[in-house]
Amino acid sequence: MDLHKHAPAAPRTTELRASDADRDRVADMLREALAEGRLTADEHAERVEGVLAAKTVGELDVFVRDLPAAHPRPGHRRPGPPTAPTAGAIPAEPDENVVAVFSSAVRKGRWRANRRIHAYAVFGSVEIDLSEAVFEYQQVVIKAFSVFGSVEVRVPENVSVRGAGGSVLGSFEVHTLDSGEPEAPVIYIDGWAVLGSVEARPKRGKIVADILDRVHRRVEKGLRKHV
Repeated sequence: MDLHKHAPAAPRTTELRASDADRDRVADMLREALAEGRLTADEHAERVEGVLAAKTVGELDVFVRDLPAAHPRPGHRRPGPPTAPTAGAIPAEPDENVVAVFSSAVRKGRWRANRRIHAYAVFGSVEIDLSEAVFEYQQVVIKAFSVFGSVEVRVPENVSVRGAGGSVLGSFEVHTLDSGEPEAPVIYIDGWAVLGSVEARPKRGKIVADILDRVHRRVEKGLRKHV
């Protein structure tokens, strides 16, 4: 029996279920089209309503098929967030210190992420889990220092992440992310690991749920300007 002949065909891209990140991306294209005058306020409102109700990627594509943003020019790429925070956006002193000396410290669950967080692990471990955090600020800096210890940072999949740091007989590893949503938080990780480790990476399946709410508020604000 030839198993390949009876294997189910993989779904086409347009048949895949749409995620919140997909809806956010399309909503942002519609917002830009409204600002550029390509759509009227009524057309924009109608399409946004359709985007929120769309179930598949193919259904989302219908609402931007006639917009230039859906057909990027070869070699054209939207610039990502800068490698360093905006001047004046982050305080010089930490809003919060997370310290583990011969012990462990954890920040996780539904908590408010401050603008500057300092993490110190000395013969201990620090875990900072931002996957369910509330982001009141778009830019967050985490300074991580590990000496014979470990600092682990977990982030949602739909944020942007930048890293700058180093290690001495240890490891400093930051998984860079680029969110497709301009409203997404940007998390900057830096610091040092001495005979220890600092690691930052996304937590699969976790997203910042309120990014879509931010898009809605921005859309409503744009509509009020055009009504």
